[in-house]
Amino acid sequence: MRAVTVYCSSSSHVDPVYFSVAAELGAAIARQGWRLVYGGNRVGCMGALADAARAAGGKITGITPRLLVDQGIADLNCDELVVTESMRERKALLEERADGFVTLPGGIGTFEEVFEILVGRVLGYHSKPIVLLNVADYYAPLLAMIEHGIETRFIRPATRDAYFVAMTVAEAIAFLNRAGNADQKSVTPGDDPQ
Repeated sequence: MRAVTVYCSSSSHVDPVYFSVAAELGAAIARQGWRLVYGGNRVGCMGALADAARAAGGKITGITPRLLVDQGIADLNCDELVVTESMRERKALLEERADGFVTLPGGIGTFEEVFEILVGRVLGYHSKPIVLLNVADYYAPLLAMIEHGIETRFIRPATRDAYFVAMTVAEAIAFLNRAGNADQKSVTPGDDPQ
């Protein structure tokens, strides 16, 4: 594991617990010696994540579209700030630059990002570990919807093995360490080898 992409919200109007966990995750990634790759904005949970990683001595790559740079919200303090011309290009680079993914609670953009990498893993385009960090049980309705899809045969049961649900930052980091150290041919990221 060299770099972890984190998907999260740029909203500044969410409950403080989400900012707190974003900061905890940013610092934890830095302490592991992993590069933080994220959406490249200095607002909301994105800002809390990057600021904490920086404060802990981490290296940060921000990837953001020109549209958001023009709005003045890009994080100009990143070690590397990549400016794309489109959201699609941004998402491709967020995926390409990562050895693993953590998804914090977020809005429709975050959902779009995590579903894209989840579909890519299920179809075999990549084998990188995916973590849903279920802060304050935010993802409970989504997880229930996936189970409903499995029950009604719209979603393959093997989809459950494509991601890991962590309730804490410590669980997320421990899982990424196990996945990074495991032979990806013999252990899928959805397994939880203890």
